[in-house]
Amino acid sequence: MTAKLHCFGESGNAYKAALTLELSGYDWEPVFVDFFNGATRSPEFRKLNVMGEVPVFEEEATVISQSGAIMYHAVTRTGRLGGAAGEAEEVLRWVLWDNHKMSSQAGTTRFLMNFLPEAKRPKEVIAFLQARLKTACATLDTHLKSRDWIVGAGPTIADISACGYLYYPEPFGFARKDWPEIDRWLGNISALPGWKHPYDLMPGNPADRAPN
Repeated sequence: MTAKLHCFGESGNAYKAALTLELSGYDWEPVFVDFFNGATRSPEFRKLNVMGEVPVFEEEATVISQSGAIMYHAVTRTGRLGGAAGEAEEVLRWVLWDNHKMSSQAGTTRFLMNFLPEAKRPKEVIAFLQARLKTACATLDTHLKSRDWIVGAGPTIADISACGYLYYPEPFGFARKDWPEIDRWLGNISALPGWKHPYDLMPGNPADRAPN
């Protein structure tokens, strides 16, 4: 049975799950969630995920929400992207770091700067989050010096988690040119067989919502 991932293209957290499924060779397909028209607030979606968030993974009787949990499910089912023997805790450490330090700042800032009406964008909050994002980028850039991957000798879900928001074109305070090690690492990820940009991997794109 082909697994389903409830997602939409603008979601970096959904991208983490989708890219993991794709690169691990999982048999899956995307199911579009119309977030911007309130789909995640509907009773039907809340029955699927009481948290009212994407991504949500479905396969037969298995339903999993939260990107990290979905990524680990793919690792355990496929045996791929989990790192070498003895690296599981280090992979987990970086996935948790990303969720707390990188993606939480990047995702919120990008939403406030690009998907709220301009008059409602809180400048002070955006500046605060951008400062925290800059600190996270400095941590990652330093860690990647003389390394091709975050953990070990090959790509893992630590890399996929941390890159979740960094391929998006909308401005949110991150520019690859400012972080040479991150730029090189993002190139490594996008060179992997099967890699796709989030707007190509999942349905949904700001251009689809642009006024005529």
